[in-house]
Amino acid sequence: MHELSLAIEIGRLVEEKLGADVSRCVSVGVEVGVASGVEPSALEFCLEAVFSHPPWNGAKAVLSSPPGDIFQVTWFEIEDDDSPED
Repeated sequence: MHELSLAIEIGRLVEEKLGADVSRCVSVGVEVGVASGVEPSALEFCLEAVFSHPPWNGAKAVLSSPPGDIFQVTWFEIEDDDSPED
């Protein structure tokens, strides 16, 4: 349950930063320190659930496990607009 709350908050933070572009988000990087008290596999599962619902378009979580108790969103990637200009 703890990881679900964290996943929802990560989604909210990225939505807040990207605004309307959140649907173009393809991946989100999260550092989950080995001493953070967060279970990476459970968080990844919860993030998949959050990112599978609107306004998300199935973004992928990319987790890393540095030493220490760090827990932070480190980056996010949005797809390029490849449509030709008129």
